[in-house]
Amino acid sequence: MEKTVPASKRLLKSSKTKMNGEFRGRMLVTLCAVIMIAATIAITIFLGTKGLQAFFKNGVNPIEFLTSSDWNPLKENPEYGALTFIVGSFAVTVLSAIIAAPLGIGAAIFMTEIAPSWGRKILQPIVELLVGIPSVVYGFIGLTVLVPFVRSHIGGLGFGLLSGTIVLSVMILPTVTTIATDAMATLPKNLREGSLALGATRWQTIKKVLIPAALPSLLTAIVLGMARAFGEALAVQMVIGNSRDLPTSILDTAATLTTIITLNMGNTTYGSVENNTLWSMGLILLIMSFGFILLIRYLASRRKL
Repeated sequence: MEKTVPASKRLLKSSKTKMNGEFRGRMLVTLCAVIMIAATIAITIFLGTKGLQAFFKNGVNPIEFLTSSDWNPLKENPEYGALTFIVGSFAVTVLSAIIAAPLGIGAAIFMTEIAPSWGRKILQPIVELLVGIPSVVYGFIGLTVLVPFVRSHIGGLGFGLLSGTIVLSVMILPTVTTIATDAMATLPKNLREGSLALGATRWQTIKKVLIPAALPSLLTAIVLGMARAFGEALAVQMVIGNSRDLPTSILDTAATLTTIITLNMGNTTYGSVENNTLWSMGLILLIMSFGFILLIRYLASRRKL
């Protein structure tokens, strides 16, 4: 005859099993968090150490490095000026955001406020599909289609800031659109209902109520897109021209911090002055990434809804 286990013991055993499961889950999550924090700190320390060697070990003037547009590491008296590449990075980032921001926010408004439910079901996967396309594909399409088009119909060599801007704007468009769509979709329904009840039209509701309410999240979407554009290398490298001259027009060839790093890092000796200055450019990219993150956190803190 089987021995019956008292209900109190069964409850106690079940409680211990649940506690052990929670403890293991908590430890696993904590371990993942510690690994992420340790990796971030390690990358920051490593890149900071390597990036500062050009100034403290090799004697490169940091002010000249940041303000000079002369980059001639092979001269008898080498010159290491990164201003051209810094300007190129900011130029393509800002210009691509100017193009992608209205398109992405407009698409988000269309999907959440205008299109029927089936319209969003079709458009949303199409937008998300663009995220999965590799950067090299964007660059190759820009190289074979966009550059000849710009050369033939607009002017210049085809390679330049304009081509890089268009390619980057298409690349960051899904990021801006997806985040903006989520921001608009999570707004309380009583905002729309209250505005319409007061006699406002749908367009007045969108312009005067919904967009201001979602503005911090919309700005966050734009900044995230800019952060991706600022760090993009391969696609931009294929269409921007990679010139060491400071661009004076949108049709001029240019270069960015990422393109000059990818082009030159494999051709330099580890520990040389030129190699260390390339690490310094990487440090600038890291600092700008931190800047974008801080800006995103600030915008997120301003959300009222």
